[in-house]
Amino acid sequence: MRRSIEPILKKWKDQKDRLPIILRGAWQVGKSFVVERFGKENFTSLVVCNFEFRPELVSCFDSFDPLSICAKLEVAFKTRITPGETLLFLDEIQNCPKAITALRYFKENLPDLHVIAAGSLLEFVLHEEKFSFPVGRVQFLYLKPLSFYEYLVSQNHDRLVEMIDNVNLNKPFDSFIHEQLLLRLREYFFIGGMPSVVRSFLEKGSFWECQTVLSGLLETYRSDFPKYSTRAQYGNLQVFFDKSPGLICKNFKYSHVSPKHRSQDLKIALEQLGWAGLLHKVMATSASGLPLHIHAKESKFKLLYLDGGLVNCANKLDIQLAWDVDLMQINSGAQAEQFVGQELLAYSDPYMNAQLYYLDRDKKGAMAEVDYVIQSGSQILPIEVKAGTIGSLKSLTQFLIEKPSLFGIRISQYPLSFHDRVLSIPLYLISQLPRLIADVKL
Repeated sequence: MRRSIEPILKKWKDQKDRLPIILRGAWQVGKSFVVERFGKENFTSLVVCNFEFRPELVSCFDSFDPLSICAKLEVAFKTRITPGETLLFLDEIQNCPKAITALRYFKENLPDLHVIAAGSLLEFVLHEEKFSFPVGRVQFLYLKPLSFYEYLVSQNHDRLVEMIDNVNLNKPFDSFIHEQLLLRLREYFFIGGMPSVVRSFLEKGSFWECQTVLSGLLETYRSDFPKYSTRAQYGNLQVFFDKSPGLICKNFKYSHVSPKHRSQDLKIALEQLGWAGLLHKVMATSASGLPLHIHAKESKFKLLYLDGGLVNCANKLDIQLAWDVDLMQINSGAQAEQFVGQELLAYSDPYMNAQLYYLDRDKKGAMAEVDYVIQSGSQILPIEVKAGTIGSLKSLTQFLIEKPSLFGIRISQYPLSFHDRVLSIPLYLISQLPRLIADVKL
């Protein structure tokens, strides 16, 4: 499965003044697979130093001298580490915090060696108060589950991908191509973007086999809780994790998780699940100006799950719904909103830890909630995830009256169009959102 991050890694390889990369993302989103394939295809040699499988390698980092570290690794792996020819991959680096600090000295004292680090629970080390992080000497990259665009690529729908890359407002898809893409979208809604699940569907073509893989992933996430929680916190994590699939895309209250648990305990659990990459906060904002985060309300937010396929599995959604129910109505519309949020994150700048926002009703009688608001250049654009006609988009219409936005965006199953200051984008074209926004002529 080809990932959109791979061309970025190739560009990094050829940069003269490169920094070591720390690849961040939840467990099982494909970090190790991507880096190892990149190393095999683009370097003479690849050295994978996995601190979980080989904990004895931690002692190679007792000093921060890159030459000393490489000499020890050469002995351990019985291979040469040659700058310019070798990719050194430090996997599960959270198990060796000294290796994270050592990245600074690789940059300063051995800059010609290509070094990439990754770790699923890396965030917990990075948030340690006593941890010395090599600020300015490393570069972050973020990897998410497969986007719908990557899913199409993985399933060898090359012609559909080519069409998506070239569609525009002057020549939208005809009904046949539109329906074909909606069919593929139905698959993705229930499979999701976790690489092992997508691979299972590619090899076996079975929704039921995919559910087995998804169930295994959920159980593995649960089994990881003891790695980053105390015994007292463990129960809170279990409760929050099990309840959260039913709380996505709703204004969040801790009492909805459990009225029996203290809010402060659940707040810690949410923070830890966020560090693990399993949950993402969509922050409320008044959208009164740019940047959006200045007007965010820390106490008001919605939750997104790591992956929509995991949500469906956790909620025990009947697979038959994939064919029998309007996609926009599944889980009262929450699944479509989850999909859109997941897509917006997937296509965000991979060098940044993306943050999503929605417009919250400021007070009674004020403008209703808008599902997402995004920044496009100097503009704030509202996004509604709706099944209704343009005339029924009351929140979007009100936003355009009260805020200085040139137009709004409706994401649905409707074909691509622009009418009455509303850019209507089908769910399968979110990857093209920046380009289609630029195509709008007012």
